[in-house]
Amino acid sequence: MTITESHDERLRLTVADTREIAQGIHQIELRAPDGASLPSFTAGSHLVVDTPAGVVRRYSLCNDPAEDDRYVIAVKADAQGRGGSVSMAGLRAGDTLNVSTPDNAFALSPKAKRSLLIAGGIGITPVLAMARHLHANAAPFKLVYCTRDAASTAFLDELRQSAFSEHVVIHHDEGNPDAAFDFWPLLEAPKGAHVYCCGPRGLMEAVRDMTGHWPSDAVHFESFGVSADLTLTNAPFDVVLETSGQRVHVDAQTSILEAVRAAGVRVSSSCESGSCGSCRTRLVSGVAEHRDMVLMDEEKADHIMICVSRSCGGDLVLGL
Repeated sequence: MTITESHDERLRLTVADTREIAQGIHQIELRAPDGASLPSFTAGSHLVVDTPAGVVRRYSLCNDPAEDDRYVIAVKADAQGRGGSVSMAGLRAGDTLNVSTPDNAFALSPKAKRSLLIAGGIGITPVLAMARHLHANAAPFKLVYCTRDAASTAFLDELRQSAFSEHVVIHHDEGNPDAAFDFWPLLEAPKGAHVYCCGPRGLMEAVRDMTGHWPSDAVHFESFGVSADLTLTNAPFDVVLETSGQRVHVDAQTSILEAVRAAGVRVSSSCESGSCGSCRTRLVSGVAEHRDMVLMDEEKADHIMICVSRSCGGDLVLGL
């Protein structure tokens, strides 16, 4: 029997296996308790997970999309976060989790003549699923994976021993900015390629700067939210909903999206990390601190991505 697929539904899955695959990075394998087939997913998909800490987090699927009996995710434990990742790292075989069915805001394009996959740190998770899919379908691609060192590199042995290892470049900078990988030779000329980039904000901003001359629909980003250092600067503020006049308080630990949802307002979202554009909201007044990877400079005066962005001080009036 196959579990019914619905993105609004929560599946109760069992942790079949968990292990540390790199420094602070834990791989978690999820299966149906009765061994049933799971709803299908495509490369780049993610699950929304109700973590043991009680916070909701999104994790990309990294296993082969052709597999229908398991979901595999990898979690980097962040001691400076709100406890979600640390609680996930503490899971053991036999534990259970509520997760959504897979959704995809970072899908491969059928228009690509070839694909350049760029990953940094834990950003390898959706990119690895992409590499598996592209290799299985004999589609040309190159994967560049940037990390600090071998100890912090998830799936290192698997990538080196994979059937597509000849298409993989693993680069360690050892914490030296001057030793960063030079992407320009790969990004200088589009030539019908599509770029898929997932990783730290600095990496994605560098790739975005170097692909400014590319067609906009040929460059795709997936992120894992705002850095812990930036969230330490969070201050509380209020938003005012234009339609009802309702005032909603946003505390330092809560996003605008979370606050307005708690106030009963239905808002579309997907990535909840400022990279997909689903929660784009009209900014009626106020000065926003933009933390997303989507809005163009000319759009920032009157739009805001409410999953990650905040106020620079004072109220924000939103077109909700």
